[in-house]
Amino acid sequence: MAALEPSELRSDLWAGLKQGVLLAAAALVLTLPPGRQLLPPSPATHSRAATPHIFRSADFGAKPASADARLIADWVADSGDSRGLPFIILDKRDARVFVFGAQGRLIDSSPVLLGATPGDDSVADIGTRPMASVREDEKTTPAGRFVAQAGKNASHEDVVWVDYRNAVSMHRVRLVDPKERRLERLASPDPADRRISYGCINVPVAFFDTVVWPLLRSTRAVVYVLPEVRDVHEVFAAAYPVPQGLRPEGATEARL
Repeated sequence: MAALEPSELRSDLWAGLKQGVLLAAAALVLTLPPGRQLLPPSPATHSRAATPHIFRSADFGAKPASADARLIADWVADSGDSRGLPFIILDKRDARVFVFGAQGRLIDSSPVLLGATPGDDSVADIGTRPMASVREDEKTTPAGRFVAQAGKNASHEDVVWVDYRNAVSMHRVRLVDPKERRLERLASPDPADRRISYGCINVPVAFFDTVVWPLLRSTRAVVYVLPEVRDVHEVFAAAYPVPQGLRPEGATEARL
């Protein structure tokens, strides 16, 4: 075999070196785990893993409330179910309403007048019928979650429509029939005395003027009407208890 010229020798050596480098790199790739396993966790992933959820409960202040009212209010405050809107809890069994700001702090509460007949559903066509045709057993205040907003009724009075389709609103107490003694009923400590309306939520005039209307005349609110016949978890299936140990410090005729 003929001896290689110096230039040819250098060329062969350089080619060999390049080939060796490529082979070594290929071997390294084959022995290393996939590249994504070498990357550090993203800051977002690390943050989610390191930051536990801090449960938020509704702030009732010193106001007494039933276990169901606290359950739903705490769930709303913790889950954000009201989507940043003020929210209202209506406890039908206690005939009492609780008005909360968007952050879950109670603004005030008040006794209310409700539908004369216990029940958690409205008759299908009741929102289109004249009041004179509503039977006693149909005078119910429906349970559920409603997005309410301010408006006017057929008499051009300020109301907060809770369930517009079924003509259910929250409004100032009306003294239509003196024999109903609505003011006396509102003052009664017995919730059973406060069942007299066609289905609407009657609140004291001062409470409507100083709490309800200033808050809701320019924004919507979510109203949670607690059931009185069905179980609260049946109506609000997504609700969950906030662990105690994790708590941080166009108008229709309104139903009267």
